[in-house]
Amino acid sequence: METKLQRIAEMSKKDAGIKFTSIYHMMNEELLLECHKELSKKKAVGIDGISKEEYSENLEKNLKALVKKLVTKSYKPSPVKRVQIPKDNGKTRPLGIAIYEDKIVQLALKKIIEAIYEPRFLECMYGFRPSISCHDAVKKLNYLIENQRTNWIYDADIKGYFDNLSHEWIMKTLGVHIGDTNIMRLVNRFLKAGIIEDGVYEDTDDGAIQGGNLSPLIANIYMHYMLTLWFYKVVKPQCKGQCDLVVYADDFVVCFQYKEDILKFNDMVNKRMEMFGLELEPTKTRMLEFGKYANENQGKRNKRKAETFDFLGFTHYCSKSQKGWFRVKRKTSKKKFRAKVKNFKEWLIKARTLPLKTLMEKVNLKLLGHYRYYGITDNSKMIRRFYNEVEKLLYKWLNRRSQRNSYNFEKFRMMLKLYPLLKPKIYVSVYGE
Repeated sequence: METKLQRIAEMSKKDAGIKFTSIYHMMNEELLLECHKELSKKKAVGIDGISKEEYSENLEKNLKALVKKLVTKSYKPSPVKRVQIPKDNGKTRPLGIAIYEDKIVQLALKKIIEAIYEPRFLECMYGFRPSISCHDAVKKLNYLIENQRTNWIYDADIKGYFDNLSHEWIMKTLGVHIGDTNIMRLVNRFLKAGIIEDGVYEDTDDGAIQGGNLSPLIANIYMHYMLTLWFYKVVKPQCKGQCDLVVYADDFVVCFQYKEDILKFNDMVNKRMEMFGLELEPTKTRMLEFGKYANENQGKRNKRKAETFDFLGFTHYCSKSQKGWFRVKRKTSKKKFRAKVKNFKEWLIKARTLPLKTLMEKVNLKLLGHYRYYGITDNSKMIRRFYNEVEKLLYKWLNRRSQRNSYNFEKFRMMLKLYPLLKPKIYVSVYGE
């Protein structure tokens, strides 16, 4: 099956106008079994309450019945269970949990559609793509600001991107390279499957529900036609100076050489968004002077420093190297830092009664995860601050494991010699591979 998918990807890459009209037959028992093996058994269950283990008890029979429903076109996805996940800003993000059998079909669909569209995505897109990370997006942005003629930044936020994707446009964009009506019908059924929250059913007339295997890919295809392809084919040729785009999921940053180009783009992109049923969040979308001359120019206007902007959890700011050359640097954003400390505190309060060795192992795993993401060039100070906050919280909450204080500071230090905390480390260079 992997060979067939690779062949489709190669065909899609070679032929810009290709349209796949017969791919539904790939939704067979072999692919569905492969998807079943890949799915995690730890994920939450959907409205039917069936887990991976329970589905596996009669796996062969279940898969054969599933294939039969797919072949006869009688397969209909169940509504997803919607839960609200807390966000860093105190609000919640809706997450959809499909039943297990729907997860299998979604993943199979994703593999087929991804083979067609992944080779077509432009290099400026970094979210939800195989072997590409957010650090790659940060590296690209760093290169564009330091090595290209970037003087202006368009920092954009799309309002409720996943929730407001037009089903009509989703089907149009998928239909550019997919002519198999059976695949299109199945995708449409997933889009229209509906939501159940607190026992109440709700139709899904718009949007791609976050949490499924298919929605990130649909969001990328939508972004490809709505923004990235349009930017390089329509916007860039009209600009007088250099301009480039970096997109990660529903966030994007555009680098411009000239102010007149960024102003023109602002008018164009708002009209483009409206055409696709979307809009930019006005309170979070900004145009700012940023680059080699930004600090100097701000100084002439009696302002101390150039403005900063946040992207992918980092605050990006204009600075200089030790030799005095212009550098764009980054640090953990205040919002993300506060959220990560808060999340660690909430976890520690619940986990503090664990055996000390087990607790410290888990703490170090959390530190490692933090360093691997935020341990990036120029961010040493902020990951050290996070380490210090973790140390202080440990001292406080280990002393609340019982009514009496478990540690004075000297005993706490002795404990840390026995179970040392993982030291901060830079794992990612913005100048490396």
